[in-house]
Amino acid sequence: MSKETSARLCILYIAMSLDGYIAGKDDNLDFLSKVELAGEDYGYTAFQHQVDTLIWGRRTYDKVLSFGGDFHHRDKKCYVISTTRTGSDENVEFVADPVELVRSLKASPGKHIYCDGGGGVVAALLSAKLIDRLIISVIPHLVG
Repeated sequence: MSKETSARLCILYIAMSLDGYIAGKDDNLDFLSKVELAGEDYGYTAFQHQVDTLIWGRRTYDKVLSFGGDFHHRDKKCYVISTTRTGSDENVEFVADPVELVRSLKASPGKHIYCDGGGGVVAALLSAKLIDRLIISVIPHLVG
C-alpha cells in the first residue's frame, strides 16, 4: 500500500470468498448472500459517507446493471474502467487507464475514492501502489 501522502485515499472495499474469489463463474455473486442478514450492512452505509467517487471495472458495472432497478450511486462521480467503451452513459464515465485516473483524482480535492473491483482494476492499482486502504470481507464459502 502506498503511504498516505494525500488526504484523499483510494480504498478497496470488497468481499471475497474464503479461497480468494470476488466472483464465481459467469461473474456469479450468489456466495455473497450466504452472510446477508436483515438490517445488517456490515458498515457499508457509513463507508459510503466517506467517499464521493467510485471506480468499477466494466464487468462489475455490467453485473450491477443486470440487477435492474435504480442506479444506487447517483450521489457520486462514477468511473468505469474499460478498453472497449468510451464517453459516458447516464450513470458513469468510461476511462481506459485506472492508474492515471486514480493519480488524477488523488491530486484533486474531494472525499475518498471507492474502488470496488474488478480483479484487473485492483491488480493495476495495487501494482502502482495506489490503493491506500484495503477493506475486505471474507465470506466463509469456497467458490473455486
